[in-house]
Amino acid sequence: MPKHLDTASALEVKTDQLHIINQFSSSLMQLDTIEELLEYVTSHVVNRLGFIECVIYLADDEARTLKEVASMGKTNSGDNSYYIDRTEISFDQGITGYVASTGKPLMIGDVRHEKRYIADARPALSELCVPLVYKEKILGVIDCEHPQKHYYNDAHLEILSTVAHLLSAKIDQVRTVKNLKQTVNQLNDAQKLENCMLQIANLTYQSSELDSFFESLHAIITTLLRADNFFIGLYDKKCDVLDIVYIIEEGVRSNAHKKISKDLLKDTASYYLLTTEQSLLFNKEEFQQHIDAGHFKMVGRQAESWLGVPFKVNDRISGVIAVQSYSDRYHYSEHDRALLTYVSRQISMAIDRQLSRQELEHRALHDELTGLANRSLLIERIKHGILRLARANKETQHALLYLDFDRFKSINDSLGHEVGDHFLVRICELIQGTIRNTDTFARLGGDEFAIFMENITDKQQINDALERIQTALADPLNIDGHLLQASTSIGVAFCESENDKAYKLLQHADAAMYEAKSSGRGHVKFFNNTMRKKLKTHADIENDLQHGIEHNEFELYYQPIFTIQEAQVIGFEALVRWHHPTKGFVAPNDFIPVAEDTGQIINLDLHLLDLAAQQISHWYQHGLPFTRVTVNVSSRHFASLDFVAQMHALYKKYQLPLGSLCLEITESGLIGNLELATKIIKGLAPLEVKLCLDDFGTGYSALGYLHQLPIHILKIDKSFIDHITKSHNPLIDAILSLAQSLQLDVVAEGIETEQQLAILKQTPCKFGQGFLKARPMPAKDAKNVILHGL
Repeated sequence: MPKHLDTASALEVKTDQLHIINQFSSSLMQLDTIEELLEYVTSHVVNRLGFIECVIYLADDEARTLKEVASMGKTNSGDNSYYIDRTEISFDQGITGYVASTGKPLMIGDVRHEKRYIADARPALSELCVPLVYKEKILGVIDCEHPQKHYYNDAHLEILSTVAHLLSAKIDQVRTVKNLKQTVNQLNDAQKLENCMLQIANLTYQSSELDSFFESLHAIITTLLRADNFFIGLYDKKCDVLDIVYIIEEGVRSNAHKKISKDLLKDTASYYLLTTEQSLLFNKEEFQQHIDAGHFKMVGRQAESWLGVPFKVNDRISGVIAVQSYSDRYHYSEHDRALLTYVSRQISMAIDRQLSRQELEHRALHDELTGLANRSLLIERIKHGILRLARANKETQHALLYLDFDRFKSINDSLGHEVGDHFLVRICELIQGTIRNTDTFARLGGDEFAIFMENITDKQQINDALERIQTALADPLNIDGHLLQASTSIGVAFCESENDKAYKLLQHADAAMYEAKSSGRGHVKFFNNTMRKKLKTHADIENDLQHGIEHNEFELYYQPIFTIQEAQVIGFEALVRWHHPTKGFVAPNDFIPVAEDTGQIINLDLHLLDLAAQQISHWYQHGLPFTRVTVNVSSRHFASLDFVAQMHALYKKYQLPLGSLCLEITESGLIGNLELATKIIKGLAPLEVKLCLDDFGTGYSALGYLHQLPIHILKIDKSFIDHITKSHNPLIDAILSLAQSLQLDVVAEGIETEQQLAILKQTPCKFGQGFLKARPMPAKDAKNVILHGL
């Protein structure tokens, strides 16, 4: 371009330049990105303004560098591209760096005399460089070079500065808009993430079923990241198996659980993830590197990106959640890793809650010692089974086998509860091996069990089952070094109609079991009409007991207790009689067991104690010489301290002399909590209440009672007295010797012959009781005995 133009030519150039600038200003409204803007400036503005080579740099404030972002000029030889050697320049380098650092334009006519000039692949002679500045902030530089020296003039500087000014403002605007959009997007993403995390947290605590939890979880996750493949696996250390509990493969869900066995598990990326206990993020190449290193093998199709996070539920159960992308345009990021880590923790909590709930439900419905179903679960199964009879063939029925393990209490008492528990568990294991998978084996309590067998079409099926049980228990069992023989008494009952009741079936099988037990060890009885009548009688008695108490139908009879040598009466045992308004006399053996079973024995005993206290008070008020009355009570009273208060109340109410009302318990009526029973007996000590142990020698806990309970009197059971045939009976001698060493009084029960009395007179036994001297009698007859003796 000539240095001197005539006026017309100069005016034309100026007009053309202004037109380009005006057009540029208008076009800026249409340009939305930095890339579009810079390309337009280099191609349609600077080039048309007559600049033959131009480079635009944008500043990096933190690095204090300029980076080439756009350029135009003569192409390099051999190709059609234009490029420059130095695409990045520091603020302290060259003319360009100087302009950026000072913010001032620089025009150099001959760069050969400029030390700051840095030659490029196409050395120039003149250079014009203007800063891109907006609100005193350096955005970049426009650098123009020309091979002719002193090419650029003030007009060039003015026009390029104008371009720079317009460009700077637009760059700032584009960046501001971009930043605003990014901020809005980030806020939207943050809100979306927050909502999703809240949904996941709510899912964790609201979902009652894991499968629906996983499905909802997957739906939420896919709104945040791509998951062509998505799976959740649970690893059981005990079984060494990875159970894929939820899986999406290429967008399609598989409903079947996949269990990866021990052999295949060690070759998977999931197992590598579990063993490293760290989240892993791979691209395709990194995944292959791990395969080449032998960490795991390729299973299925190779993904472009793979992200997995391990989690721990408890000491036994751990797991892994993994996602895979098959798109080469989508790769997981650290943000995705953090998100999946959060999700893994929620999964862990959800599974832990589910397992805890399952454990609680299992504990609620199963016996802790044996792991068998408990009574509640058995009844539920029976109810459902009965309902299914409505849809079954007429020949179909259900059966309930009620089992009571023989001699279990004696094993517990003699060898201890630990051996007893081990014995019980072993028996259950043997029986479990004889029943069908569809049968329900339940522990009802103590040594009583039941097997509910559904869909029985032939009673031979029951006989076969009974035979299998008896065969399984035929051989002695070595339990903790003790050789023990197992046997069981079994009662069998059937239900045939959907109108039957679960409690009735249990009741019938229980009644049959008691019949079997009364026949001896190892017997089986089927419920029949005779048993049905007994149950009816039992139910009637249960209904009538409370009525009898309230309407004074019970009376006490008194059997004297006397000295062996002189036959002097020293007290009475009070024995109950029931005068039923319709049934007449009901024997104690017919209603006492019913009262014990139903718990009515508590009220009955308290009523009888009150009757005895009234009678004692009456005798003393009339000045009769008398010592004490002993009343039989249930061992249930020794499970509550209320009994102490009740006895004190009786003594106070009737102003009884100390020690006049005493208590008697049978050896077979086991007291469960001996420590509490001891406290109760000691609580009665101020009343001088003596405790008699009845039927001594017939049970298995007598020695334990004598050792742990403050017993005062032993009563030798009638069965021992019946067999006295010579002057010395070793068993009676042993009992008397034991009582003497423990400083206990002894009463011999059931003396019915002169021979028995004569033999007892030769022993240290001081007291007796029996028909030989007196049968149980009403109070008016007992009064005569008190006055006149036997």
